[in-house]
Amino acid sequence: MTAVLAFAVVLLAAVLVSGLAHRTVLSTAVLFLVAGFLLGDGMAGVLRVRIEDPVVATLAELALFSVLFTDGMLVPLKDLRGPSRLPGRALLIGLPLTLGGTAVLAHVVAGLPWAESFLLGAALSPTDPVFAAAIVGRAEVPARLRHLLNVESGLNDGLALPVVVVLLAVVAGGDVDPAKLAAEVIGGVALGVAIPYAAIRLERLRWFSATTAYEPLNAFAIGLLVLAAASLTHANEFLAAFAAGVTVATTSPPIRNAFHQFGDLVAEILKLAALLLFGSLISPHFLSDIPVSGYFFALLALVVVRPAALAVALRGSDLSRREWIAAAWFGPKGFASVVYGLLILSSGISSANELFHLAALVIVISIIAHGSTDVIVVRRFSDRTDEIGDDGPEE
Repeated sequence: MTAVLAFAVVLLAAVLVSGLAHRTVLSTAVLFLVAGFLLGDGMAGVLRVRIEDPVVATLAELALFSVLFTDGMLVPLKDLRGPSRLPGRALLIGLPLTLGGTAVLAHVVAGLPWAESFLLGAALSPTDPVFAAAIVGRAEVPARLRHLLNVESGLNDGLALPVVVVLLAVVAGGDVDPAKLAAEVIGGVALGVAIPYAAIRLERLRWFSATTAYEPLNAFAIGLLVLAAASLTHANEFLAAFAAGVTVATTSPPIRNAFHQFGDLVAEILKLAALLLFGSLISPHFLSDIPVSGYFFALLALVVVRPAALAVALRGSDLSRREWIAAAWFGPKGFASVVYGLLILSSGISSANELFHLAALVIVISIIAHGSTDVIVVRRFSDRTDEIGDDGPEE
């Protein structure tokens, strides 16, 4: 109950300062992360959470599932062929380059063996749809940039997971079962398509109809069904979540629209609770265990790898310089990387603790850096919009 009290107090504080945060560099995500750090066992000792506590992994997975489900609803199937195919280039070229570049840094700078380096690169390669949403939800940002960040951040979590699973088996010295892995991936997508489609078809029968009060719960029930089915069948629940969101958005826009505000609030609450617990795990002792080379690796992973990868992936596109800089910078790490880090930590491999420390450091720096600069990025586009409105577009 102490944790509930702490969350309630921080949540109330976040609500009270949310108006200020919307206009300034103050970020509610950073507020919860810092609050968790200050209340954690290494500081005030109010939140006595251990990395191995089941609640940590469970909450992180629920948060990631809800975020992917609601984010998928922003991407109807027709939008996956978006302007200039930018999301596809970011995913098919940018994601592997980010993974490889991070792996090279982990080997050269942090001194990890190659297998462990690629495992860490896979865990840190996805971008976070939660923090990308801070940009995607702003009308001042060009539509093609919002589309790029939205689709990329929604899809790359699930795309990175099979790579993490395979590399984890390689590092552990076990045999990778391709059939089992394929079943998890295909099963996740299949459930994410079949369950929402069946539920929506059922709802359209003349014998059924939802009242206005219950309409937001339609998609919520679909999401719970997908989560439970994926968990019971050992399918990839994250791919199932995003596929379900896309299916709902494609086959029933009214259900998507009814769920939009409610779903965003559910995802936000889970996200903030996960950030509070995650922050409580990052104590001064935890940070002091990381060598200087680890901090250098984290810095380069955030400010060099992502821009370099997108420079190659988006070469020749019609993005303006300002749009490219925003896309290159806004590749934050978050829940997917937290979940993958926890998978590594619980795997029992000899380097699990070192890999988790490095992953957590990158995530913490990313949350602070990206969570505090979304308003600045949006403001730059707002200024640009004002200039065009006053003087007309530049030639």
